[in-house]
Amino acid sequence: MKKKYQGCARAKRLQLQALRSEFETLRMKSGESIADYFSRVMTIVNKMRIHGDRTEEITVIEKILRSLTAKFNFVVCAIEESKDIDDLSLDELQSSLVVHEHKFKQEDTDEQALKASTDTRSNNFQGSGRGRGRGRGRGKGRSTNFRANNDQFQGRGRVGAPDKSKAAK
Repeated sequence: MKKKYQGCARAKRLQLQALRSEFETLRMKSGESIADYFSRVMTIVNKMRIHGDRTEEITVIEKILRSLTAKFNFVVCAIEESKDIDDLSLDELQSSLVVHEHKFKQEDTDEQALKASTDTRSNNFQGSGRGRGRGRGRGKGRSTNFRANNDQFQGRGRVGAPDKSKAAK
């Protein structure tokens, strides 16, 4: 019985060391949601506790704050400055981070909508109106007096406006 227990205890200790190593190297993946990351962290922490580890909540909170992606850096600073980390619960931390995550997603959606609307406008704008530089005429290699070459072209100016060049003569 004693040998069996020692073998079991040794196996638990080895498994606990592997779980601790996994916990220490754990980082939030790019594009991963806060809920998914908390789930991964708590799965490992719960397995560690099953194997006899006494990891405190503050340790888990500090680990999460250290291992978030870079886009949460200013959020982490704000949380550390505004709240006492020793009194903060995991649920409060998760709630706070989820709120910020929703704001990030909303900003991304707004930026994409704005970009899509400006892209649509620029695609619809295909050179109508006046522009700068070369190519302001109707075609390459044509003379500037379009009426002399072809009556269908109006040239520059308003449609239906009297031709001042003929009136001055």
